[in-house]
Amino acid sequence: MKSVFTRSVIACAAVLAIGAVQQASAQGLKKYESGSKEFWTNPPPDWFLGDETEAQKGLAPPSGPPTGASDAELAATIKKIKLPPGFKIDVYASGVLAARQMAWGDNGTLFVGSFGLGNVYAITDKDGKKQVKTILKGLKMPTGLAFQNGALYVIDIDKLIRYDNAEANLDNLGSGKVVYDDMPSYVAHGWKYLVADKDGWFYVPFGPPFNIGIPPTSVSQIRRVDPKTGNAEIVALGVRNSVGGDVDPRTGKDWFTENARDWISDDMPSDKLNMITKLGEHFGYPHCHQGDMEDPKFAMGHKCSEFTPPVLNLGAHVAPLGMKFYTGDQFPAEYKNNIFIAEHGSWNRHKYQGALIKRVIVDPDGKNAKQEDFATGFIEGDQGYLGRPADIVLAKDGSMLIADDWAGAIYRISYSK
Repeated sequence: MKSVFTRSVIACAAVLAIGAVQQASAQGLKKYESGSKEFWTNPPPDWFLGDETEAQKGLAPPSGPPTGASDAELAATIKKIKLPPGFKIDVYASGVLAARQMAWGDNGTLFVGSFGLGNVYAITDKDGKKQVKTILKGLKMPTGLAFQNGALYVIDIDKLIRYDNAEANLDNLGSGKVVYDDMPSYVAHGWKYLVADKDGWFYVPFGPPFNIGIPPTSVSQIRRVDPKTGNAEIVALGVRNSVGGDVDPRTGKDWFTENARDWISDDMPSDKLNMITKLGEHFGYPHCHQGDMEDPKFAMGHKCSEFTPPVLNLGAHVAPLGMKFYTGDQFPAEYKNNIFIAEHGSWNRHKYQGALIKRVIVDPDGKNAKQEDFATGFIEGDQGYLGRPADIVLAKDGSMLIADDWAGAIYRISYSK
């Protein structure tokens, strides 16, 4: 089945390439033919960004403080964060540089992945103070991790590694055991996120290593991987760049956030919140964005009606990353089973937006979705980041932890009447 599918995609790309190039020329965009082998063996120098419109030229991702924010800066930041009445925010831990996905160990260790640094951290409590220890170094991009059955799982671009009995061996995890490695080695959009289901399998996203183009058949998808056997299945197609998700406790279905394409305009297309309802459904990339916008170059004759629409459009360039269903008991009852999303914030927009925690209220079937801002204040002015939320995890007491890879910190949001 895989070989037939692969041949079909390549054949489709070849047949439609001429029409796509003609349409691109009419739009004034650059010409890319990513359906060919030559594209991948000798990619153009700007392949990751690519296809920018004239109005978008000159925008580039900003860099956070290399040493993170100081304790004094963090104290000043949290005073500026706005929350609903009854909620408060504190600094849980600092010095967690480039913090990304978080996962709890059985004994209360908070494990944290990172973006760009190759580190994995363990945060423990000693005499009432949080200690941050770097337990793994030198990995490619260990943004995603999970903990189950006493083992720490770390996904590092092209391999999923298991570290057994992790909490008892924080000073010497060893080299671990590779349990799945059927993955491309592309770093761009190759950073990943792990979502465990009730069977202990992981939902794993595979992003294409560019802004927009015809992806190779091994990416632009979400797979469900069994870390015990190495078996895997493709559960979703047409996904651009997903770095967050969670399983709905009400239904067992996988939901995921998705970053839409860049370089069209400040206000289009919208990033998305999606739900997988059946095996192998297609979410539109690269042909359709935000459920109703055909790509100016890569629609290639396709209509948006052919693809699964998002449950919710979250806004252009808000960069939704980690998300969690709220299953705790500390927040008011109306927050139960709501979705909280860490929006990382814009870079390819003249006035940044996102950089907040969003609350989504939605039915189990994905109907009646509505969104509202929950925690704001991480941006000052048009482009002044104080922090960039990257992931969310719930604590046993029902409070919520937020990873901030800009400030290198973990925050705790709690509620009291």
